[in-house]
Amino acid sequence: MQVISCSTDLPSVNFVPTELENSMRELDFEAMAAKSDRLRLEKLILEQEHAILKYSSKVTGKYISKSDDEWSIALLAFSQAIDSYDLEKGNFISFYRLLIRSRLIDYYRSQGKYYSELSVDPVLFDSEPEEDDEDITIRVAVANQVARLDGEDLKLEIEAANQAFSLYNFSFFDLTKCSPRAKKTKSSCAKAVNFMLQNPLLIEELHNTKQLPLKIIENNTRVPRKILERHRKYIIAAIELLSGEYPNLAEYLQYIRKENGK
Repeated sequence: MQVISCSTDLPSVNFVPTELENSMRELDFEAMAAKSDRLRLEKLILEQEHAILKYSSKVTGKYISKSDDEWSIALLAFSQAIDSYDLEKGNFISFYRLLIRSRLIDYYRSQGKYYSELSVDPVLFDSEPEEDDEDITIRVAVANQVARLDGEDLKLEIEAANQAFSLYNFSFFDLTKCSPRAKKTKSSCAKAVNFMLQNPLLIEELHNTKQLPLKIIENNTRVPRKILERHRKYIIAAIELLSGEYPNLAEYLQYIRKENGK
């Protein structure tokens, strides 16, 4: 909102802080006061409890409740944020979120959880490869590649992918539950993904509507509607990874590219 005061000289423009900005600044001062006042600290934690849980769920890609270890870690990070916060560090929300995110990632690394779901299968999202899986060489190659990474590039890709997938109301780690296992089903999903990749206008429609054009895919690929609906998240994820800037994660989906060459 702008308030313009006119005079006989040049007009001056005064910017009035928005309600959101005022609320954020008020929280900054509350955090400063809580540093030396335990009652204010407890009150602030109670007020921010829902926000802490919500942000922790966003960072981890799963629902977090107060019974989870992640809640204790996030709460400790929030308290540490108050102890070390000062007004020169910017707004308190961004500051405490930075600490929560950092502590949760450190926790997953220490527990071996952060990358556990990445090495589940040869094509990123399966749970158990079949005995005669022709992608076994891809699995080994990708596993070796992940082992060589320092973790930072892969972590950034996972975070970026999570943000992209959130627009479709699922997370990166949801994919382990909805990925195709049978070779025939994987082949059908690959056909659907390749069809979309060959039609940029359909990808644009997907981005705009957040809905797979199921009827168009079914008519052009002969992939049964039931498979498309059951593995919708997997297909969308594969489209996003193969059409976006995810070089490390895309390695897990090379079988889809190969399927296109058959």
